[in-house]
Amino acid sequence: MKKTLLALAAFTVVAGCQVTKSPTGRTQALMYSNADMSTLGAQSFDEMKKKEKIVTDPRVNSYVGCIADAITANVDASYGVKSWEVVVFDSPQINAFALPGGHIGVYTGLMKVATTADQLAAVMGHEVGHVLANHSNERLSRNQLTNMGMQIAGGAFDLAGINPQDKQLYMQGLGLGAQYGVAMPFGRKQESESDEIGLDLMAKAGFEPQASVTLWQAMAKASGGNQPMEFLSTHPSNERRIKDLTKNMSAANALYNQAVSAGKRPNCKL
Repeated sequence: MKKTLLALAAFTVVAGCQVTKSPTGRTQALMYSNADMSTLGAQSFDEMKKKEKIVTDPRVNSYVGCIADAITANVDASYGVKSWEVVVFDSPQINAFALPGGHIGVYTGLMKVATTADQLAAVMGHEVGHVLANHSNERLSRNQLTNMGMQIAGGAFDLAGINPQDKQLYMQGLGLGAQYGVAMPFGRKQESESDEIGLDLMAKAGFEPQASVTLWQAMAKASGGNQPMEFLSTHPSNERRIKDLTKNMSAANALYNQAVSAGKRPNCKL
């Protein structure tokens, strides 16, 4: 009976996955609907706005909003968001984020590193890329599948009569394997994919693609060399990001030239 329940549980989780393609053509297994993710995104953003100090300076909000509008204007209408909510948070964090359903948050600390509109557009394009590629959905789905796999493995150890001490060691080993062999490489893959999508978005909006490289050079300087080794991180190294962005620069420049020819060159000033 226990074997049957374990098999049924595994089948139920797998059957609930929707197999689709990311914007770069990568196969994805998603367990949550767009509506579910939009609800989670709105809830998370509301919580952020309650906890964090929000910038009210109209000049800062206009500047960040100008960049966001130019980037999101190139999001396909099929995504289903007509207007994106943009909030600037007064925090020294060198960060920004975007959430499903059309929400963008930018920390003032980032603006001290991304000192031009083109550089800030590189970050915001990257964050919107996460949303368009369903990365939050993918992470939640993968966590669900990993947890289910751990439960099945635990049940299998019980059926095999493994003693509790050995079972604990085996489960810890599986957990570490899932973290370093699956979750971290997967995270780096998502980050690289968002870099690629973001580069195209900023170029289509009329922001200079080369600014993405300048940005990551500035990020490397801001980190003071205190970046963990790549295989121990969910993010690619700064050097890897610069190399990959440079590799895609020719195609991005072509998109940028088309945008400029069409009169797109956002005049976002602080």
